[in-house]
Amino acid sequence: MNTNAFNPFAMAQKQLDEAAEHLQLDPAVHELLRWPLRELHVTLPVKMDDGTTRIFHGFRVQYNDARGPNKGGIRYHSGETIDTVRALAAWMTWKCAVVDIPLGGGKGGIICDPKSLSATELERLSRAYIRQVGRILGLEKDVPAPDVYTTPQIMAWMMDEFSFMQGYSEYGMITGKPLALGGSAGRGDATARGGMYCLREAAKALKIDLKDATTAIQGYGNAGSFAHKLGEELFGLKVVAVTDSRGGIYNPKGLDFAQVSAHKAKTGSVINFPGAASISNEELLELDVTVLVPAALENAINEHNAERVKAKVIVELANGPTTPEADIILHEKGFYVIPDFLCNAGGVTVSYFEMVQNTYGYYWDECDVHERLEKKMTTAFWNVHNMARQHNVHNRLGAYLVAVNRVAEAVRLRGWA
Repeated sequence: MNTNAFNPFAMAQKQLDEAAEHLQLDPAVHELLRWPLRELHVTLPVKMDDGTTRIFHGFRVQYNDARGPNKGGIRYHSGETIDTVRALAAWMTWKCAVVDIPLGGGKGGIICDPKSLSATELERLSRAYIRQVGRILGLEKDVPAPDVYTTPQIMAWMMDEFSFMQGYSEYGMITGKPLALGGSAGRGDATARGGMYCLREAAKALKIDLKDATTAIQGYGNAGSFAHKLGEELFGLKVVAVTDSRGGIYNPKGLDFAQVSAHKAKTGSVINFPGAASISNEELLELDVTVLVPAALENAINEHNAERVKAKVIVELANGPTTPEADIILHEKGFYVIPDFLCNAGGVTVSYFEMVQNTYGYYWDECDVHERLEKKMTTAFWNVHNMARQHNVHNRLGAYLVAVNRVAEAVRLRGWA
């Protein structure tokens, strides 16, 4: 066993511990917030297309619901671990608190390689998960959403299975659904759009002109690709490098979103894009650009490479892309990090809007969603920015101070500790 392996939950606890020290939290409140309130481990037998049965393992973690029902995505990933899910559930708790929506934090996952499964196998797996986990889900308990390698179609299957178990349709038990089944307008690009609103406010604070600002994006899934699209449309960013799981491309003259996305749709990857040089995920992080967007997985920027990062603004659309050790290095170098659980909170904010719309059966148009999201993200950004400046700490700690204080207040008022 590799005792030096990266543990995202240990990282999440370390981040909380630092905030608790600054806030001088009551020891009992601090200890309560270091752990999930409950978690469910499930074993899922699934009939495969060839007639055999495979056994899958999954989790659902409900971290803290002091401020409201739990909320958080479901991931399908071959490298899924319970500690990853715990960490993501913790970050969801702080994420909901930092944007001040009345929800707690949860997360789920299944250990699987979704790319190796057929559509019918994915459907059977998704329904099997809900049959086991559905007993702790619901609009008043815990509301899942899409995450890594899960889609609106998978959410639709899960909603249908849960509704069958209840005997009536409950659209609000899950978010990120197709529009025809109670989904919200504006959900598709919400994570990236919220991050772009934060980038705009950071540029105001730092007096940076975003027009033609050089930008590199690590990860070209939903968040990364929409960051490319919206960065071009809203601010005129010049994206010079993007990567996905297979590698990346670099062109100092800029990469056009429409052309890159069409190439990826055709080939399955951004690599081998005409007119661009090859670049690795690691090399992208060290480019001399104005804006860096880590939009892939955890632990991308760490104590080993943080000294070589050159970007003035780091827009964390991924969860946990920067380790606590790297935070200190980046802060000392004077770089401006927009921390993950603020920066990528646009997704959960619009998911919350979806829950609200499902509850009272009236749906907003996309302009209304964008307007409400912009207000939430802008307010949250300045709360974090001002808190960090007030305490002379880096932005992630500033975000923790805002969020942990709100959750701790709810815990105390409930009489839990």
